[in-house]
Amino acid sequence: MKYLFLAIPFFLVLVTACNKEEKFTTDKGDKLEFSVDTLRFDTSFTELGTDTRYFRVFNPSKKSIRISKIQLAGNDQSKFNLNVDGIPGDSHEDVVVYPEDSIYVFVEVTINPDDPLSSSPYFVYDSIRFETNGNEQWVTLEAWGQNANYIPNRWSKDSITLFGCGGSEVIWDDPKPYVIYGIVAFDDCTLTLPPGTRVHVHGGLSRAIDPTSGESLIYNSGRLFFLENGRLNVQGTLDNPVIFEGDRLEDDFREADGQWTGIILGAGSTGHSIENAVVKNSLFGIYVDSSAELSMKNVQVYNTSGVGLFAYHATVSAENCLFYNNGTHAVQLVYGGDYNFNYCTLANYGTDASALNMGNGTCDDPLCQDSPPRINPLNAIFTNCILYGSKRDEITISDFTDGNDFYLQYAFDHCIIRVDDLLDPDTGFPDFFDHCNACLTPTSQEALFADVNEDDYYLDTLSVAERMAVPLPGILLDLVGTERDAATPDIGCFEYKYE
Repeated sequence: MKYLFLAIPFFLVLVTACNKEEKFTTDKGDKLEFSVDTLRFDTSFTELGTDTRYFRVFNPSKKSIRISKIQLAGNDQSKFNLNVDGIPGDSHEDVVVYPEDSIYVFVEVTINPDDPLSSSPYFVYDSIRFETNGNEQWVTLEAWGQNANYIPNRWSKDSITLFGCGGSEVIWDDPKPYVIYGIVAFDDCTLTLPPGTRVHVHGGLSRAIDPTSGESLIYNSGRLFFLENGRLNVQGTLDNPVIFEGDRLEDDFREADGQWTGIILGAGSTGHSIENAVVKNSLFGIYVDSSAELSMKNVQVYNTSGVGLFAYHATVSAENCLFYNNGTHAVQLVYGGDYNFNYCTLANYGTDASALNMGNGTCDDPLCQDSPPRINPLNAIFTNCILYGSKRDEITISDFTDGNDFYLQYAFDHCIIRVDDLLDPDTGFPDFFDHCNACLTPTSQEALFADVNEDDYYLDTLSVAERMAVPLPGILLDLVGTERDAATPDIGCFEYKYE
């Protein structure tokens, strides 16, 4: 519908040119001003529909200004159409705005919320580019596409919303996806996500005012937060997992990291369970704060700007979990805690950080100079796990006690690891392999994964991980439901499937 708006009154294009002096500014300092920087379409589309909004473009100069180009930035599949002062078209050239005058730009959006996500995502973006005297200026366009449950609503990007249910349970079982805006926190309430639930989080920077200082604060929005009495209960299945990701599903964003903040399990919160789930495209995956407890089973955490799983003096158990494409560590265990990882794969390629980082202390300043470090015992056990990547060391350890074994207890059993400098007798842990039973340290030339360049972390046909694990009672299937060999299973989250 590229030639709509015929009903817009033509008086909008009639200007009293005879009273305007035809002198044009060419000064780059003379810029346009706009009535909005973002044009939002508030209509909730429940069926095929259109909506029209407009904004004004001002010329504050004492001379006329010629806009070289006004152009919709989107491609032919854009949901938006333009009309500039009564003239339809998505590209306009040499548009004149007279001194201290303005023009109208009308924008129409047409959306079918029942289209597939590839053509009608939850959040529809575009922008209009204005080129004037060598300057480029932009107005952002935002609309909502698919039918969804917007939590708390679509206008809450900068909000902090607290949900409580008196100690009972909230179940997100609507077949429509859930789209999160702002920071959504749960306290005195359990959030249960049944099989197939899709949670899309709208991320970005938000602004708030510090009530104490009155200063403006800028922070990353788009996060799920569980306070001390809040609980997350994810009940995905092998065939129908629960998905956490951003709300931009266009091809350019489908695998892009850093689109939303992540999942935070607050200090002291207990009983969190995540089974058969995917957490992707966030700043970090899951943050488990002090004394919080989390059980993970069949969970994938990938495409994060930072760490995949961050645990701070917490308790975490993980089974059949896969971490990859994490911007820093795949897993980071800070200030001690209790951890048990079984059949997990930490794949860390192309990142200047180790797959696993763990330690028994923390400092209040980066260099530990202002005050002594705070110490807490670390107990970490990894069984049948792969910790591998492109660095010489995919495990780094921080000991804040100078060798007190009580505060630094770790064990690796039938694991595949990559370490080198960690074994340095002067600066590392030369006794590391005393804590590593039946571990394998293959070279980068030996077969391990199917294709790391394609993020395919299934085992290669000749993988050194095959038949090298120790059977663990009760763990009979791998991450995707393949039956594990009862006597000689494979190391890592995937069992090789012989055809």
